[in-house]
Amino acid sequence: MGYLAPECVTAGKASKESDVNSFGVVALEIGCGRRSVERNAEPSKVSLVEWVWELYGNGEVLEAADMKLGTDFDEEQMKCLMAVGLWCCHPDPSFRPSIKHVVNVLNFEAPLPNLPSKLPKPMYFASSMNMSSFFYESSGTSSSTN
Repeated sequence: MGYLAPECVTAGKASKESDVNSFGVVALEIGCGRRSVERNAEPSKVSLVEWVWELYGNGEVLEAADMKLGTDFDEEQMKCLMAVGLWCCHPDPSFRPSIKHVVNVLNFEAPLPNLPSKLPKPMYFASSMNMSSFFYESSGTSSSTN
């Protein structure tokens, strides 16, 4: 739990994009020093991806850095790791990067992604016969993926 990409739930299939999602979760776990799901945490911190994305949107992503590190880390590297982790965990698989692009960004050979300040929420419609058809909302906009 916590590593499964949203589309795997609806489509029941793994893909390169779902593997990238899992990589993103692991990247966030490394940066934050915690598991992807903390059942005993306060509600806003149960899901690692949701918690870090909220901090990212508030310009406070470094607040998610592993407390055991104190301030003994390079802030730009940590911001990069967190942004890449979130990018890999984007609910829409078409917005996730390739692993090659991830490596380039982590090596500071490509720019950081421009992510929405709020985690896009997948919206599922029960009336649709195609279970892999869904929409995403982000900052008042929505887009269809079919």
